[in-house]
Parts: sequence; structure tokens; C-alpha cells
Amino acid sequence: MTPPFRFADIRGARLAWNQTGRGPAAVWAHGMSSRAYGEESSGQFDWRAVSSRHRLIRYDARGHGRSSGGQTAEEYTWPELAGDLLALLDVAAPGERVHAIGASMGTATIVCAALAHPERFNRLVLTTPPTIWDTRRALTPLRVADADEIERGGLAAYMRAAPDVPASPALADTKRYVGPVSARASIYPWVLRGSAITDLPSADELGALTQPTLILAWTGDPAHPVSSGERLAAALPNAELRVASTPSALRSWSDEVADFLATT
Repeated sequence: MTPPFRFADIRGARLAWNQTGRGPAAVWAHGMSSRAYGEESSGQFDWRAVSSRHRLIRYDARGHGRSSGGQTAEEYTWPELAGDLLALLDVAAPGERVHAIGASMGTATIVCAALAHPERFNRLVLTTPPTIWDTRRALTPLRVADADEIERGGLAAYMRAAPDVPASPALADTKRYVGPVSARASIYPWVLRGSAITDLPSADELGALTQPTLILAWTGDPAHPVSSGERLAAALPNAELRVASTPSALRSWSDEVADFLATT
């Protein structure tokens, strides 16, 4: 059974969070348009092996799921979402140095948070890194166009037009290929616009992150290209990259992450 959600007033928003398991604290940061349990419900990820050894904190990012959010692009940029995460950790894991697992937007959130306050983080797991740098600039017009389309025609019509195919061959066995957007129709365009104007710091700046880092990428997904994982692995001084191209490889991530976080 999913534990009840708690709520914390964080930087002008009300963020929903809960926790499962016992032991050292770890935090899970979901991807854009999802929610705390969204990727797990769809069969993309399974973090039960992590919560069997750790106290796993899950939360709905600003504007997603049960959490509130405004209608400005800036509040959905990665550094601002990182500020939310850091403030939430002061509530959910005060004074603790935590492990962090992210996906896509959540991966970028963790990177920005760890750069701002490296003392708060132990090991990092960066799954499905999003487009960064030159590949991100190429995606910007698409994000803006999607936001405009939702405002013109509605979120439901936008989702009906989405191709029902797996983003990666690794996702061929998931329960559904296109997950529901876990954001209100009045907010999601601003989430997209925030995504359009944000990016990670330079490779030189990323070199300041010395935490042991596991990068997990999958093939065939232009919004989460393997090249982003390769670039992060090259920039981070203590990182290893693994790439999944099949459902069986994706399923192995659960135990791999649990073992990585349990390493002393």
C-alpha cells in the first residue's frame, strides 16, 4: 500500500511527499509530466529494491501530481526545481546527507541541487539524462510549440495526438507507452516553457561534483539521448555509464541501483 502523502510549504508552493522503507535516506525525483509513483506505475522503473535497504523519499515536483505550482516559466527551470528539492530535504531529511535518484527532469534537478549544495548528497543515480547543451537548444522550439498547442486545443487533444509507441526499445514491455500528464492543463504549458529555457551548467562546472555517480541511459529516445549520458560521464570525475537497449537490461536497473547505493 502506498503510504499517505504529507505536504510541505516550499518556496511558494505546497509539495506532496512520502517515504517508504528504513535506513539511510534516498530521494527519488521523477521526470517532467510525471509524479512520485508515475514511472513506477507505468512499469518503467521499480525502486522496491532501493526501499528495502533505504528510507526512500518520493515527491511530486512543483506543478505535478498533488503539488501546487504557478504559471511562470522560470519556476520550472532546473535550478529552481533544485531549490525546491533542497528545501524539501530540510523537511524530510533534516541534517542528513542523502542519496539521490532522478529521471530526466529529476536527473537535471539533482545535478543542479548537488552543485549548489554538494554537502547534502552522497551517491547520485542519474537515469535517462535529458537533452543538454546543443541537443537541448534544438529541442527548445518544440517545447514552446507544444505549450502553445495545449493552450489552443487543450491537454486532452494534445495527449490523443501523441504516438503510442515506446520511446526506447528498452520500454517495449512497459504497461503503457504514453503515460498520463500529471499536471493540470492550466499549468503544464508553463512546465514546458520552463523546460525550454533551462539547461545544465557547462562541463567544466560539472567537474566540481565528486560524488560517486551511476548514469543509466537507454537507446533510441531523442528526448533522452545516450549522448547526454556520455557527456555527463565525461564531465563528472567519479561517474560510470550503463546503457539499456532491451527490457531485460532495463529491469536490471533496480538491483543495480540498490547495490550501488549500498556500496560504502
